[in-house]
Amino acid sequence: MSREFPFAVEIDWHGGRLTSAAVEGKPPIQIATPPEFRGTNPEVWSPEDFFVAAAASCLAVSIVSIAEYEGIPLLDLAVTATGIVGRPEGGGPLRFVRLEQKATLETEPGNEADAERIARKAEETCLVAVSLAVAVKTAVVVRTSSADI
Repeated sequence: MSREFPFAVEIDWHGGRLTSAAVEGKPPIQIATPPEFRGTNPEVWSPEDFFVAAAASCLAVSIVSIAEYEGIPLLDLAVTATGIVGRPEGGGPLRFVRLEQKATLETEPGNEADAERIARKAEETCLVAVSLAVAVKTAVVVRTSSADI
C-alpha cells in the first residue's frame, strides 16, 4: 500500500459569503465569494484565487526543489497564473476550463537548457497540477543573470 499524507482544513462561516480557513498551527485566512459571483469584498481572497494560487505556487516550489536536488543554480523565479472560468464545450456548469501559467527563471549562463528541463519536469510532477482535471498550460522563459552578460 502506498503512503498517504492527509492535509486537513477547517472552514468556519462568518455570515454572508465570508468564511475562514484554518489549518492547525497556522493563522486562519479569510475567504469570500469573488465580486464576479456577487461577492461583496474584493480585498478578500476567493476560492478561485486559492485554486489558481495552489497550482502556481506548487509549480514554483517544485522548480526550486528540483533545482536544489539537481544542483542547478536558480537566481530568480517568478510564476504568474490565470485560471479561466467558463462553460465547457457541450455545456454544463461553470468550471475552470484551463489554467495558464508562465514560469520565468533566471540562472547562470550555460545552465539555460537545464533550467528549461527542470521547469518542464516540475510541470509534469507538481502535485496540484497533476491532480486537476482541467488543462494546465505552462510557458517557460529562461534568462541568465545580467551581471554575467
